[in-house]
Amino acid sequence: MGRIIGQAIGGIVLFFTVWFCLAQFDWMKILKVQQVTETTEKKLGDLFWEYYSKNETIVELAEVINPIDTLLSRICKSNDLDKSKIILHIVKNDLSNAFALPDGHLVLYTGLIRETENESQLSGVICHEIAHIELDHIMKKLVKEVGLSIILTTTTGAGGTEMIKEMAKLLSSSAYDRSLEKDADLKAVDYMSKSNLDAKEFANLLFTMSLDESAFQSNLSWISTHPNTEGRSEYILKYGKEKHTKVHAILHKSTWSTLQSSL
Repeated sequence: MGRIIGQAIGGIVLFFTVWFCLAQFDWMKILKVQQVTETTEKKLGDLFWEYYSKNETIVELAEVINPIDTLLSRICKSNDLDKSKIILHIVKNDLSNAFALPDGHLVLYTGLIRETENESQLSGVICHEIAHIELDHIMKKLVKEVGLSIILTTTTGAGGTEMIKEMAKLLSSSAYDRSLEKDADLKAVDYMSKSNLDAKEFANLLFTMSLDESAFQSNLSWISTHPNTEGRSEYILKYGKEKHTKVHAILHKSTWSTLQSSL
């Protein structure tokens, strides 16, 4: 009986100790910091996309946009992701590139779309970039490589166009840390599996790119910002096999053909 009473008293003491410690935090201030961070990310996304939209040709063909939006919709629905928070942009550019910007902007170059042989390969790239967005890799990279003070200065308009240009270039043409890349790769496989997409095709795309990696890297392409492609294809293939995914086509073959011929 004495032990039970002692445990009960100990539990009560622990509860009030934890409560007292938590009460010392200014939760309104902490939540406000989170709000400021989200506001900052939105401003950055708007600034970066404003820069790109002025300097790139945006694809508006329904034959291109609709099939890719269909893939994005399936991926989001199958993984309980809020599609309204992912803003898809197709850019007419021969470089084989794709990247994510702050506040959910996902950019695909037509050159990369042409490199893909089927919907699973293209979806693998899309899933990878969504993973960067969902895992907050974009802001982590900016804070690490640019610094929070410069980011905040830029969002107030004091940084100037040149700073926006350099930060946007950082996201589109420089690599993430290898650990972040692997996290995004594995999360992409999870997304693909739940969407009944073939992760093996994503691995095949990376392996094919690795065969001509020097040429791709010289063009500041997706492969140059996502290095070690052969090694990545191996662990993607291994992880994908563990999923035992039942693959089902999302797009009709004719829709895929029309997409490719419209680029």
